[in-house]
Amino acid sequence: MLMSVHKQKLVVIGNGMAGIRVVEELLKLTPELYDITVFGAEPHPNYNRIMLSPVLAGEQTFDEIVLNDWAWYQENNITLHVGKEVVEIDRVKRVVKCADGTSAAYDRLLLATGSNSFILPVPGSNLPGVIGYRDIADTEAMLTAAKSYKKAIVIGGGLLGLEAANGLAIQGMDVSVVHLPTWLMERQLDPTAAGLLQKSLEDKGLKFLLAKNTKALHAGADGRVAQIEFADGEKLDADLVVMAVGIRPNDKLAASAGLLCNRGVVVSDTLQTITDPKIYAVGECASHRGVAYGLVAPLFEQAKVCANHLAQYGIGRYEGSVTSTKLKVTGVDLFSAGDFMGGDGTEEMLLSDPIGGVYKKLVIKDDKLVGACLYGDTVDGSWYFKLMREGQSIREIREKLMFGQSNIGDVGHEGQSQASRMADTDEVCGCNGVCKGTIVQAIKTKGLFTIEEVRKHTKASASCGSCTGLCEQILMSTAGADYSATPKTKPMCGCTDHGHQVVRDAIFKHHFTTKEQVFNGMNWRTPNGCSSCRPAVNYYLISSWPGEAVDDPQSRFINERAHANIQKDKTYSVVPRMWGGETTAAELRRIADVVDKYNIPTVKVTGGQRIDLLGVKKEDLQSVWKDLDMPSGHAYAKGLRTVKTCVGSQWCRFGTQDSTQMGIDLERALFKMYAPHKVKLAVSGCPRNCAEAGIKDVGVIGVDSGWEIYIGGNGGIKTEVAEFLCRVKTAEEVLAVSGAFLQLYRKEGWYLERTVHYLARVGMEHVKARVIEDVANRNALWAELQAALALEEDPWHKPEAAQVDLRQFKPISIPVVVE
Repeated sequence: MLMSVHKQKLVVIGNGMAGIRVVEELLKLTPELYDITVFGAEPHPNYNRIMLSPVLAGEQTFDEIVLNDWAWYQENNITLHVGKEVVEIDRVKRVVKCADGTSAAYDRLLLATGSNSFILPVPGSNLPGVIGYRDIADTEAMLTAAKSYKKAIVIGGGLLGLEAANGLAIQGMDVSVVHLPTWLMERQLDPTAAGLLQKSLEDKGLKFLLAKNTKALHAGADGRVAQIEFADGEKLDADLVVMAVGIRPNDKLAASAGLLCNRGVVVSDTLQTITDPKIYAVGECASHRGVAYGLVAPLFEQAKVCANHLAQYGIGRYEGSVTSTKLKVTGVDLFSAGDFMGGDGTEEMLLSDPIGGVYKKLVIKDDKLVGACLYGDTVDGSWYFKLMREGQSIREIREKLMFGQSNIGDVGHEGQSQASRMADTDEVCGCNGVCKGTIVQAIKTKGLFTIEEVRKHTKASASCGSCTGLCEQILMSTAGADYSATPKTKPMCGCTDHGHQVVRDAIFKHHFTTKEQVFNGMNWRTPNGCSSCRPAVNYYLISSWPGEAVDDPQSRFINERAHANIQKDKTYSVVPRMWGGETTAAELRRIADVVDKYNIPTVKVTGGQRIDLLGVKKEDLQSVWKDLDMPSGHAYAKGLRTVKTCVGSQWCRFGTQDSTQMGIDLERALFKMYAPHKVKLAVSGCPRNCAEAGIKDVGVIGVDSGWEIYIGGNGGIKTEVAEFLCRVKTAEEVLAVSGAFLQLYRKEGWYLERTVHYLARVGMEHVKARVIEDVANRNALWAELQAALALEEDPWHKPEAAQVDLRQFKPISIPVVVE
């Protein structure tokens, strides 16, 4: 007998971009969990509201901005009620009701009621001919008015107001823009950039009345609006008045249901309403941590988290969006982010070319970029925003900062928008052969809003990335005036939308101990993962649950599977461990005998004070290690490689501490340690630093009073100097502090992230707080590491315990058949 699966009921109030984006994400995650019902107050399917301006300008039709047509709802078994406004939510019976009596029961309810235009509370604001600018009905009303009337007044010199004014001017109306502040778009632009914008718009025929306060609207003989009166007594004729002075979250329905509202429906980080966890809210109607977002990118971030929780995964958290704003206002590219107005304690860098139509203002404080305002040339906006978001020091690039990131080959960096001058047949992405027309078509037909979506659907900028700036220009000019570069978590790989930290947190929270549990529990797109995510997930499992998690050798790279470094001729490199770089005559004799016995072609001393045997055949590896009878040097591993030392006070006349013994102690304590990436240590006996401790992941330097410890150094492609962590007195403290830092890195570092990059991400203060200031936590971390390493075995001395498949070193025997 087959059991029928009872589906839960999800009701969505709001058929706009935010609500339907939640539904789209939910269908990707769990298409069979819910019966979905959608109520929309407008008589239309879901459409792209930020493309209303091109419709007003006559550049596109309504059908061209529809995101999900009628067929989409049917194909996904969604019950759609259009032209029906929900007027009541019965939270006890879990039923929503419309004015015409239509009702629907729910197990989960999603509020996506958006926002309403703010209409100035002045006399005459309810006259015929006075409208807001929020939806397609407002747009159609303006198009109708433009056919019969001549004079239009737009109140509001922000983004929506200027787009409305431009569209009405294109439709042949005489348009004046009234704005209360003294410059246009005061939330996005400084006075200089606003002045350039105003000049550009005046050249197109628009008129501006700034610092004007509307007092009243007056009707004509036919009862329609005919005049606007200002507080200073001036009057102006008007056949149409468009109010674009702001929006208000549409939370009236939520408030009537008893949900907590404060300038929007108050929601938690899971997008659940504070009052009722069975009710969610996203988009412009939601108030998250006191902020209601109006740009599309934050709304889509909310949608992804909300869908994750509706799908019952419960992993994601929405922590707010620090947004920059890339806009295209009547053909002019604009960008702003951060504290672009400057002020006390800041300094400003300016580039102004009014004739060329380019203006750049960068605001700097304490050697960090804290604000940017760009007009005309906005290609480097994303780079500036990244510098701001990550708090990077700009000291070393200060002289080049104004001229952008052109050193990485961003072909979009050519003054004003190159994208606008390109033909559809012009190639944008040379790596994947993608032309402009393909990108534009994907943006329009698939409703793309972010550069990540463009990469996914077209492959443009998905390879070398040098065309990213140009792709962003195309996206910005095509997607309308609300493209926002919200910081996004970079997915681990194409198998998942989750970033490294979310995966680490989920493994710990849900006590996952196998990669299958991770892939199933976190809805991996590819059931078995890929070569990028499998090693990372495997490391996160064994570092989170040592002794419990199942180490999967097939999820490691070839070097770690063979426990040796593969070379370009397919032979292997063998590096036995020499504690602190110190060896004996007996070890050297064994090495020499092994070299002769197995005809090893090259013997080399490494930079880490080891002896490297190069050219070992794979089938000889097991015998070579048996004859060497030395510990594995783990030279192949994402783990501790070497502890480099100088001779220190035992022999050197300058030495202040016994660096050799300290290095030996560190290496013996840590040598079986796996980590997110390779780890190198060094110990110098005095500040002359002969062991190069200043460019190691952990560097220890002997001083008269004890030891100084440095972390986060790197001697690789780009040399990074280690940062000072602390000064200690005893060798025991060196072990505890070094071990605690490395355990913190093991627990928090992302796979293939060196300590220098981990430190840049979390900050030195984070490390000091947990390792230096909190002594109890330091001791706990050091104890955790020792406990984890006690479970590890040398792969060549106890291969079975170390899960080494010895069969891989035995040649396959192929019988010869003689006919």
